[in-house]
Amino acid sequence: MQLLDRSFDVSTTPVAGATLSLEAIRGVEQFLFREARLLDERKFAEWLALWTEDGRYWVPRFHDQANPFEQISLFWEDKMLREVRVRRVENARNWSQQPLTRSAHLVGNITIEGLDAAGHLIVRSTLQLTEWRIDQRQLAGSVFHKLAATEDGGWKIVLKRVNLVNCDDVFANLEVFI
Repeated sequence: MQLLDRSFDVSTTPVAGATLSLEAIRGVEQFLFREARLLDERKFAEWLALWTEDGRYWVPRFHDQANPFEQISLFWEDKMLREVRVRRVENARNWSQQPLTRSAHLVGNITIEGLDAAGHLIVRSTLQLTEWRIDQRQLAGSVFHKLAATEDGGWKIVLKRVNLVNCDDVFANLEVFI
C-alpha cells in the first residue's frame, strides 16, 4: 500500500462497539504503556516491531483534520519513513541529536472506543510528553490507536493518530516520536 493511497482508512470513529474482558483491556493498556516506554528508552527497533506492515503514523497539523491527503500534516509516515527517521535519529553524526533527545511519555485515560470497518480495535488515550534536548518542550493531546489482534493474543498498530493540543503552533524540529 502506497503512502498516499486514499483507500487507507484514517477514520477514528468506530462503526461498531467492542466488548473486551478485563484481562484484554489490561493487555491493551500494557501495550500502550510498553510503546511509550520503548520510545523513552530509545529502543526504536522494538518500537518499529509493534506496527503492521502497512501501519501509518499520523500527527495532523489542524484540529479536526479529516485526513492527511488534502492538508499538510506534522507527520504522515508509513513503515519506510518511520525506519528512515529512526536511522536519522540514531545516526551519531546527526547534529540535531547532540545531545540526545530524552523524553518521558505519560499515557492515561485509556478508553476502548469500538471497532472500525475492518474490525480493528480503536483505542483513545491522553498523552503528556516532556522532551529535553538543550531545552525542554511539553506536548500534550489525545492519541488514537487502531490495533490489529495478533495470533498470539497481542496487538499491532495499524494507525496511530496524535491530536496535539497545540497542533497549529510553530514547531522547531520535531524528531522524537510522539
